[in-house]
Amino acid sequence: MNEQNTAAARPLDRRPPLLKALLAADVPDAVDTVVAFGAHPDDIDFGASGTLARWAAAGVAVHFVVMTKGDAGGFDPAERLGLEDTRRAEQEAAARAVGALSVRVWEEADGHLAPSDRLQRDVVRVLRELGPQLVLAPHPERDYERYQRSHPDHLACGEIVARAVYPALENPFAYPELEEEGLHAYRLRHLWFYGAPAARENRFVDVSEQLPTKLTALRSHLSQHPDVAAMESFVTRQLRAQGERGGLGPDVAAEAFHATEVNTAQTIAGF
Repeated sequence: MNEQNTAAARPLDRRPPLLKALLAADVPDAVDTVVAFGAHPDDIDFGASGTLARWAAAGVAVHFVVMTKGDAGGFDPAERLGLEDTRRAEQEAAARAVGALSVRVWEEADGHLAPSDRLQRDVVRVLRELGPQLVLAPHPERDYERYQRSHPDHLACGEIVARAVYPALENPFAYPELEEEGLHAYRLRHLWFYGAPAARENRFVDVSEQLPTKLTALRSHLSQHPDVAAMESFVTRQLRAQGERGGLGPDVAAEAFHATEVNTAQTIAGF
């Protein structure tokens, strides 16, 4: 078992006591728990924090898992010492702004993330602990139109999650030690990728009302933004471009996803 990636999540805000209408929040049917994965602190906030804030406000339990400690980020050489702690604190503040219940930051090295059986098992462990019906991750396919979106760690994170949710998550024989711990196999339905190439986008969520929350979450990552105003302008333009691309209108801010279903009513049995 990889000890560095199995520490308990840090609890954040509690779920709101009054649940809003889930359908009005574009939450897929029968989803009450979501786990969002990112390669670095700030990935989830760039890719999906508006949607997650919308769902959290509707009563969905939202959890963040960040695979690397972000130690290769930032711009100031004088800030290298203690950067890992800074980025963890930034991610916790951002997740709190979004309304997440917990955040886990793993100890993988920034810039060196790669698919492995160890990390696949760590993902399976987290998912069996939290039991989400919907999982979010960076898209594992390179985007040649926006090359910098396809950081190797992003691609690796998406691939690790994709491998974990099928078949290992639902196969009780994949990691018998997890079954022995009481972490039982189950079938995931929804797997959504953010940061997808435009040709793969098939789900757009209106986050116009959540745009201030998204920008607040992104501002939490001050170590990564040498020009906060430029970052906010870029993000806002991109969201509105996605709203128009998704047919929601030119003034609608939207987050875009490649939404897939791992298991449906038509899925046959077997691993």
